[in-house]
Amino acid sequence: MRVEILSSKIHRATVTDANLNYVGSITIDEELMHAANLLENQKVEILDVNNGERFATYVIKGKKGEICLNGAAARKVCIGDIVIIVAYASMKFKKAKKFSPTIVHVNAKNEMIKK
Repeated sequence: MRVEILSSKIHRATVTDANLNYVGSITIDEELMHAANLLENQKVEILDVNNGERFATYVIKGKKGEICLNGAAARKVCIGDIVIIVAYASMKFKKAKKFSPTIVHVNAKNEMIKK
């Protein structure tokens, strides 16, 4: 049996921009992507702490401190909102029981404070 399990998370990032005029995705600081083991074009779920929205999109590389929702996703957030960015992996149940996700905590400037 296979299960979906949390593989990585960027916890409480601050939305720095929302760009309606982009095809779609979330732009994430490349350093945070690396720390959280996220790949460009990987599917992620966005959880908006401020308004309760939950939606899926994909990752693109961004500049230092950048967390920008693009395209239709830009309508789901406001600049300054706090979001949790999560990715899941499918794995065998036995492996999932021993698996530990990568969790990256950031401050209000989207700087990594704890991994």
